[in-house]
Amino acid sequence: MINIKNLHKSFGDLEVLKGIDLEVEQGKVIVLIGPSGSGKTTFLRCLNLLEVPTDGTIEIDQKLMEFKKTVSKRSITSFRSLTGMVFQNYNLFPHKTAVENVMEGPIIVKNIPKQKAKETAKALLTKVGLGDKIDFYPFQLSGGQQQRVGIARALAMEPKVMLFDEPTSALDPELVGDVLQVMKDLAKEERMTMVVVTHEMRFAREVADEVIFMDEGKIMERGTPEQIFTNPKEERTRRFLNMIQ
Repeated sequence: MINIKNLHKSFGDLEVLKGIDLEVEQGKVIVLIGPSGSGKTTFLRCLNLLEVPTDGTIEIDQKLMEFKKTVSKRSITSFRSLTGMVFQNYNLFPHKTAVENVMEGPIIVKNIPKQKAKETAKALLTKVGLGDKIDFYPFQLSGGQQQRVGIARALAMEPKVMLFDEPTSALDPELVGDVLQVMKDLAKEERMTMVVVTHEMRFAREVADEVIFMDEGKIMERGTPEQIFTNPKEERTRRFLNMIQ
């Protein structure tokens, strides 16, 4: 589903990603861990083309983007439709209800008829446990509920890959479980291909097919959750895990 080769990203003289190579099979859940500043979020934003890489290639669902040359806005928009992004801070429209937030993308971007988009939005909100909150505005919802609206909104675009950028980091601890459960259900029931940046190590242990440890803009180590958490090969990985566990 995803094939990344020699991906680089620089901001001026600062090189943040230093040659990432990664393949992800369809239906797999990849969890990225690592210290702050290691490049995890930049990598995720490059997959979504919110940041355009400096060099390398990204292929998703057999659609290839090369970054040695200038990339057009049209090709970026087309490629971005392959992914759904869930952010740390929800980014919901405050003046729209939950169902209107989920409807917006399909209507504007995909020209889906309003009634059909509304039916799909209601079904997705029910899937994430908010069937009784469809007409609530963001200010009437808890942080966890707002994040679940964000997940439904991303799913409404029918992406091939879901990207999660620390989706629980802004939540109170008691609200984290509901969001993680929705993500677990997506992984288990929908077999959705997912790339997740998170500090929730329990989630990584339970749900990930593969855990990737990043540091200083590189993939330092990758393996199954058991390999990474019980017997990491790299000293840098061991030091990181010892600090957070």
